[in-house]
Amino acid sequence: MSRKYEFWFIIGSQNLYGPEVLKEVREHGEIMAKGFNKDKSIPFEIVLKKTMTTPDEITEICKEANGDDACAGVISWMHTFSPSKMWIKGLNILNKPYLHLTTQFNKDIPFDKIDMNFMNTNQSAHGDREHGFITARLRMKRKVICGYWEDADMRTRIGNWMRSAVGASFSRDLKVMRLGDNMRYVAVTEGDKVQAEKDLGWSVNTYGVGGLAMRVKEVSEAQTDEKMNEYKKKYDIETEDIDNVKYQAKLEIALQDMLDEGGFSAYTDCFEDLYDLEQLPGLASQNIMSKGIGFGAEGDWKNAALEAVMTEMSIGLDKGLSFIEDYTYHFEKGNEAVLGSHMLEISPAIAAERPKIQVHPLGIGGKDAPARLVFEGKTGTAILVTVVDMGGRFRMIVHDVEAIKPMEKMPNLPVACEMWKPQPDMYTGNEAWILCGGTHHSVLTYDLTAEHMKDFAEIVGIECVHINKDTKIETLRKELALGDIVWK
Repeated sequence: MSRKYEFWFIIGSQNLYGPEVLKEVREHGEIMAKGFNKDKSIPFEIVLKKTMTTPDEITEICKEANGDDACAGVISWMHTFSPSKMWIKGLNILNKPYLHLTTQFNKDIPFDKIDMNFMNTNQSAHGDREHGFITARLRMKRKVICGYWEDADMRTRIGNWMRSAVGASFSRDLKVMRLGDNMRYVAVTEGDKVQAEKDLGWSVNTYGVGGLAMRVKEVSEAQTDEKMNEYKKKYDIETEDIDNVKYQAKLEIALQDMLDEGGFSAYTDCFEDLYDLEQLPGLASQNIMSKGIGFGAEGDWKNAALEAVMTEMSIGLDKGLSFIEDYTYHFEKGNEAVLGSHMLEISPAIAAERPKIQVHPLGIGGKDAPARLVFEGKTGTAILVTVVDMGGRFRMIVHDVEAIKPMEKMPNLPVACEMWKPQPDMYTGNEAWILCGGTHHSVLTYDLTAEHMKDFAEIVGIECVHINKDTKIETLRKELALGDIVWK
């Protein structure tokens, strides 16, 4: 179950204006906070705090925000002129995501009534520049959003940033369970786990597959029957090999026990490291993913963690996301596309229709034929996201794609699959992904956008490259070269 998140709303002012003005500032803030909290585009609660008028108040609120686990970010608004030297100490110690709202309470200038009293009270344009200077001077990681506070576009952008901030908050405490090691000789699933915990908060540790195998043997028939009933409610069972399905049920129960016991939000396994398991987890991993746990195949802990973070960022959204792998190309002229899938482990959260449980030989791994969910993915605008280790630092790559229905049926492909057209086109998109060092594993989401992921990367302090309709290879090469200097 997702934890509670809230965002603190603090208003900047000063005592120069007197108690009546500060009372009006407070009243305006209360109206704005209530308006935000009634809007469905604002996904998390906004909590109005005291109006900031002194350096000590600002420093204290920043300390309180740092120490409050529920506080996922701080939103500031300069209602009046708030001298920025008051903010230095507080902002210098603040370790929560920070959003500077560039707005004002009144939408229009009251041309026929405006006087100096109005000007002194409503000078957000003045206060914004002062506050903007000090956050720039302090080299703060922050988001700036300008617009009228009641406009839908502005509120949508606030909500989007909130999701990025929640991802960063969740990321700081993320624990990943690696069952065994990664696939032999594979480069992209390797990585610096110490650097990952430093930069992203991801604690990644290995647990023996033998421990899972022992737990599978301890699963009772009653537990297995209960899990089988869950499968029957959610999926169509299209196999007579019910014992193979039951084994996946036992795998899922044992896996979930280990995840719960260790407080893990993501995990990996590898078909080359199965100890005395009878099957590679297929249906088990798919059903666990559908409940919000991140997964990475072949020991890919980076994309397992990324999927967990993106799942948390998607709270309240329902189009779905999943671990995915680029598999094969379709080069029909004018209709080019990429087919994504995996041996087994694609989340039913992206299924276009009710998934089917089937049992087929795996072909590699030397174990029994595993039960798995078979389905086609949804269509629509989506992004592919991955994180790669560039040596001492991490790079996030985001690729805009259009998920499509496969041109023809694939009756002999007994796995879940998704097809997409890369932006800006098949050739430029794939060349760009490869030039960036993009992995064959990624996370596909229909709910989150490139802006969500860019804001997340900004908050945690890693490079982010966005491949989109405007991408040109020569420009991208220059961006990557500059990135190697900036992010070294």
